[in-house]
Amino acid sequence: MQNLPKETTKPHTKWQAVWQYKWLYFWILMAAVCGVCIYFFKGPSFAVDFAGGYLIELSLSVDNLFVFLLIFISFGIDEHAQHRVLSYGIAGTIILRLLFIVIGVSLVNRFEWILYIFGALLIVSAVKMVKDDDDKDPHEGFFFKLFTKILPMSHDYVEEKFFVRNDGTVKVANKGKHLKKSRWLVTPLMIVLLVIVFSDILFAIDSVPAVLSMTRDLFIVYSSNIFAILGLRQMFFILEHMHEKFAYVKYGVAVILAFTGVKMLIEIFGLHVENWISIIVICVILITSIIISMLVARDQAKKQAQEAREERAQKREEIRDAFKDM
Repeated sequence: MQNLPKETTKPHTKWQAVWQYKWLYFWILMAAVCGVCIYFFKGPSFAVDFAGGYLIELSLSVDNLFVFLLIFISFGIDEHAQHRVLSYGIAGTIILRLLFIVIGVSLVNRFEWILYIFGALLIVSAVKMVKDDDDKDPHEGFFFKLFTKILPMSHDYVEEKFFVRNDGTVKVANKGKHLKKSRWLVTPLMIVLLVIVFSDILFAIDSVPAVLSMTRDLFIVYSSNIFAILGLRQMFFILEHMHEKFAYVKYGVAVILAFTGVKMLIEIFGLHVENWISIIVICVILITSIIISMLVARDQAKKQAQEAREERAQKREEIRDAFKDM
């Protein structure tokens, strides 16, 4: 598959970065407004549950965005096309997340012991998050292989289209005759969109149980998830150009997952961690991981700058020596 044409690429300017920050702040403000409304209409305890669920989902979303970034880089999707894919992907995520939350809340309300299974799954996910290799090739992923096998697909990208008519002028990627004879073909960009959307199934396995550790109220669980998801598009384009400064946030998210899992499991022994305590712990872990990431990135930048200075000094010495020998 070929990359999208270079002329579709739009450089990430300073103004665009400022615009993304403003929209991210807007969605955070909207989440705060929702929390205040919940405080007055449903009560303080529900507002705390909402804040806890929102923080958990927001922290987990950071790690999900790194996965999205890896997918876009692997498939050679330029920034302009990423906007289009993420817009549709977030819409699909909102629908899928509602399905998972309804199922999750129903299961927990009917079988309370399933919370302990969710807790164990979160701890396992935390361990896998730390051990997993960040350089996995999305082309080897389950969803990519599934979609490319069952969907008739064009060999190349066609501008920024998701579908293209099979009129004989477009090269077909699939080998099966029944796929080649299809009147319409999905483009590789559509495959990327489907991989993004259905990857949320894997993300939901972590995020939904984690939020259920705060509350089983369907409205609180879904609203906290949605407000965190609505800011994903802006957060992605901020992290895309600053991901080197957040290299250790992944480990902070893993600790948050482990903490949430332990919180759910100790309920077996009658031990309960108040949600306001959970909020403080999550904030401390997330802020600490961000600070460590930024400090390490700063030290690495200083080291690289020093190495560059030493390299330039060495070249100057070599030039001086060359002139001395003349």
